[in-house]
Amino acid sequence: MNVYDSQRMLDSLSAEGFEQQNEPENADLIILNTCHIREKASEKMYSELGRLRANRRAKVVVAGCVAQAEGREILERAKNVDFVLGPQALHRLPKLLKASPDHNRAIDTDFPVETKFENWPSPVSHKASSFLTIQEGCDKFCSFCVVPYTRGSEYSRPASAVIKEARTLVEGGTKEITLLGQNVNAYNGCSGGLGGLIKALDEIDGLDRIRFTTSHPRDMSDALINAFGEVDSLMPYLHLPVQSGSDRVLERMNRRHDVEHYEKIISKIRVIRPDIAISSDFIVGHPGETEADFIETLNLANRVGFAQAYSFKYSARPGTPATDDQDQVSEQSKTERIARLQVLLGQHQKSFNEKFVGSLSKILLDRTGRLSGQLAGRSPHNQSVHVGVSPKEFFSLLGKIVLVRITKANQNSLTAELVREEEVKPPEVPV
Repeated sequence: MNVYDSQRMLDSLSAEGFEQQNEPENADLIILNTCHIREKASEKMYSELGRLRANRRAKVVVAGCVAQAEGREILERAKNVDFVLGPQALHRLPKLLKASPDHNRAIDTDFPVETKFENWPSPVSHKASSFLTIQEGCDKFCSFCVVPYTRGSEYSRPASAVIKEARTLVEGGTKEITLLGQNVNAYNGCSGGLGGLIKALDEIDGLDRIRFTTSHPRDMSDALINAFGEVDSLMPYLHLPVQSGSDRVLERMNRRHDVEHYEKIISKIRVIRPDIAISSDFIVGHPGETEADFIETLNLANRVGFAQAYSFKYSARPGTPATDDQDQVSEQSKTERIARLQVLLGQHQKSFNEKFVGSLSKILLDRTGRLSGQLAGRSPHNQSVHVGVSPKEFFSLLGKIVLVRITKANQNSLTAELVREEEVKPPEVPV
């Protein structure tokens, strides 16, 4: 979501005559767009601000969730910061720059009546794969999470505005759109919720792929689950954070779902779309987690068999209920447990990837690969795929959806080769 916000800030600043620079030394304006969901985010920000002191002529902006959480303290601690903008005030940056031409420092962390989405210009730059924020904020108040305090309550953009922006992106060359939200499946900007919006977006000519993230188990409606079997452009990938395999820990997290509810969702969706890739988030060492609780998390991971997963050690976020919990887990236990979990998750991920070796897949090549002569992209199942191409084809294939054969599986990626049309034999017709 910060990538989306950063791109939209760039679009609005481009309208004011700014051009993006590759090095901060050449910039007149430097923006740090921050996330506050992990520990030490503010320390990393202050460290970066220290490095930026060398450019004394540039105006420096701290934006995003750390700006929302720390506000005026940033101006007091970092004298080279000119503006502090919360995530809902980003659209007001051009006006702030005009109103403060002589480095008059300002802070804006209000939640305006008119949202930033209503005030941003149409997207200027277009990519083959683009993000589109449709929902912000969260009303769930998980005990470990700072989002409700930095992004505010749940807000859904009207479907008409989302569809208009999607059309603009597709007209500019976008083939895949990932719908974003802190709690994206709580979207209520049209009839039918997120499932209804996906069906409406599926009507846009040229939009070949639709994805969405991140979802909450409490908001996985049957209509949304059924969309995986009804909408061809909806990719077979679902990121559905569970956080823990222990009902006791889930209750302490205030997650509002239990393990049985989560596994029922997985079972339903696998009936609708048997090949779907399931991804998740885990927090290890939440206050009160015992070794027995952690074993239940390992057991859940084994039962589900996640295609991908992200795991983190619990870190206290100021202002959240879990921070004041007296039953904190030792750092040693958290480190030991997450190592065990990551080994298991890695095994499942590699096993999932290995199933694709030898198969054909359509890949959207949206970026250059790690090695010379490579392009990279995502499979329908959201796997990173690296494809070798000739120098003659390199630029003509960038941004295209191509057919490939998977030749190798690693834990975090696949390797593939291009398949020519003449290599794909039509099925034999019995005489």
